[in-house]
Amino acid sequence: MAESVPSVLESEARGEIADIYADIRKVLGTSVVNLIWRNLATMPGALEWTWATVRPLYLGDAPLHAEAVRRTIALPDWPGFSIDTLLAGGVDETERARIRDVLDSYQYTNALALVVLSALLAHYEPRPADAVSPVDTAPTAPGTKIPELPPMEALDPEVAALVAELNSFGEDTEPQLIASMYRHLAYWPSYLALVRTMLAPLQRQGRLSALTLSTRALGHAHGAILAKQLKPAPPPYTLKPALVSCRLFVEHPIARMTGLCALIRRATPK
Repeated sequence: MAESVPSVLESEARGEIADIYADIRKVLGTSVVNLIWRNLATMPGALEWTWATVRPLYLGDAPLHAEAVRRTIALPDWPGFSIDTLLAGGVDETERARIRDVLDSYQYTNALALVVLSALLAHYEPRPADAVSPVDTAPTAPGTKIPELPPMEALDPEVAALVAELNSFGEDTEPQLIASMYRHLAYWPSYLALVRTMLAPLQRQGRLSALTLSTRALGHAHGAILAKQLKPAPPPYTLKPALVSCRLFVEHPIARMTGLCALIRRATPK
């Protein structure tokens, strides 16, 4: 499965889109632009309007709500990896640090995207939400450059199959998008194999789907609070497809990977 939504690659971005990509990287403190933004860039005016609308949240209270999500995700109680296990799989201290950089980057940006884009959806599609509160302080962006995202077609067939299998874990519909985090971790196939071994029993027990549902609800609850702070300009004619895209990402890969990344990150020693 390749990325099944159109996108403007960072290497192909020009003009205002390239400028917005640069601003996204600066504001989020990340070295990559996530697929949701690259997908919105294919819709005339959608990236420009969406980023201008939600950017103040990233610079305001969104980090406090995102950190509240990270702290309150109901992770399954499950053993992690020992250092010896990782060493036996060829993952030494240096490679472990690089893996942690990838996980830290996604842990930071996924929770932020979850609450910010949930806020956008709550503004235009309001519905009841649980009562939640932000935390008082939030961490800064990791700021570490992570490896270039490999395309699915560049992966060995068995690694691509492993990525596709992992991508189905915790999903309550047929997956339409490959989570970028698994592709980033494909640089370490033995580590991905260990992740699969850890997650497979949880998947069979339905605990990963429950994790996605609870994380999705958390994102909506925090987004409903942040929605009150939005002051959008008149939307472009592409508002409807932009909201459809945001809903697809928020309710599926972003909610799913916010929970799963937290679980995998907890299982991986420093």
